[in-house]
Order: sequence, then C-alpha cells, then structure tokens
Amino acid sequence: ATLTYNSEDKHAGGVTYGGYSKSIVVDQDFVLRVPDRLDPAAAAPLLCAGITTYSPLRKWKVGQGQKVGVVGLGGLGHMALKFANAFGANVTLFTTSAGKVADAKRLGADDVVISKDAASMETQQKRFDFIIDTVSAAHDLSAYLGLLKRDGALVLVGIPPEAVPVNVFHLVFPRRQLAGSLIGGIAETQEMLDFCAERGIACDIEMITIDKINEAYERMLKSDVKYRFVIDMASLA
Repeated sequence: ATLTYNSEDKHAGGVTYGGYSKSIVVDQDFVLRVPDRLDPAAAAPLLCAGITTYSPLRKWKVGQGQKVGVVGLGGLGHMALKFANAFGANVTLFTTSAGKVADAKRLGADDVVISKDAASMETQQKRFDFIIDTVSAAHDLSAYLGLLKRDGALVLVGIPPEAVPVNVFHLVFPRRQLAGSLIGGIAETQEMLDFCAERGIACDIEMITIDKINEAYERMLKSDVKYRFVIDMASLA
C-alpha cells in the first residue's frame, strides 16, 4: 500500500504523484472505475471508510438472519451500519453517546445500545454472530467479546494508540475469534463500488473549500463532522 502522497511507490519505483493533478499516468492494475451513478464527492471516502468496513463484512459472510454489532459511529461506523443493513443483517450500534441514537437508526441500525450503561450491555450477552469495532480510542475489548455467540467474531478496524489487554477466557471456551482488517484489494474495492452504485449507498459527507482545511482538521479532532470531509478541488483555482 502507498499510504501518503509523495511517498515511495513500491510497485513502480520513485514516488507517488497526482493528488492535486487534473490527470496522471498510473499502472492499469491499480485503476478503479467509479460508476456513473455515484456522486464523485460522496464516493471518494468509499476508497477508505467504505472498503475498510465492506471487506470484513464480506470476509465473515455477514448476511440475512445474522445479528451484527457495530461499535462506534464515525466515518467508519456509519458505513458499517449502511453495509450490514444492506446485506440483510439485524444491526445494533454500540455507542457511548445517547445523542447518536436517531442518526444511527437513520443509517440502518435496528437497535442502539449505550455501551457505558452496564445494565444495557448485560442484556446483550451472547447474542451476536459478528461485531465490527471501528473505535480508535482505547476501550475494553473483552466487554464486546462477551456479547458474541459461540464461534462469533469480533473484528477490529479501528486502531487504538496503545496495546489493549484481552481476557483470553472470553476467546477460548466459546471458541470466539478476535481479528483485524485493513482496507481491501483492488478487485474487492471495485466490487464494493459497484455494490454501492447498485444499492444507492455512499458516504455522508461535508464538502469544504481548500481555505477551510485547517478548520476542518480541528473539527475532525473533536469528531465534529458527519461523517467525512471532502475537499472541493475546484476551490484551488
């Protein structure tokens, strides 16, 4: 993966270009086709938040008849809700904020659990087939492992800054899985884009002009965005 503009390109050599270009030359093996039915602005974050959540949901075959949990409602979490709902699962959002209940249901959650309410969490024990954890802040993973059925999976796509302890008892006896996932391959990303076009799925975005980028960065640090900023590159002119 090439993680930043102007960083080393391990496939073609040299460094990457094109972030602010009108046109670039690229290796055809790494080109994606954005379907005409997708708004380019709302489709842009699909290449990060979209594929990051789509890939593990597909890998663990989430679908009809399954009970799925989504931990956290941000850029990743809002896409996880949309995809899990589109795949036909019964979806529950876990959040620390009661203020996110209405938005969660708008985005596809069937239920919302306030995770800092111990009594509410207790009622969810051993009910879930699959949980996708999108939170990048430190939090108790064992609390979510206990919500899984036998053979259930907790998959992390958020990356906390420090090592997180896990109670292995919650894994071994019920044969549960704890795994991680990072974006996806080219073929799967194209599949995701086509699925989004077919089902009318896109990221919820706030478009900004280039002069607002510092303000947007400060707001992002405060989680003050629903749910991704997209820069209008025409504002560079």
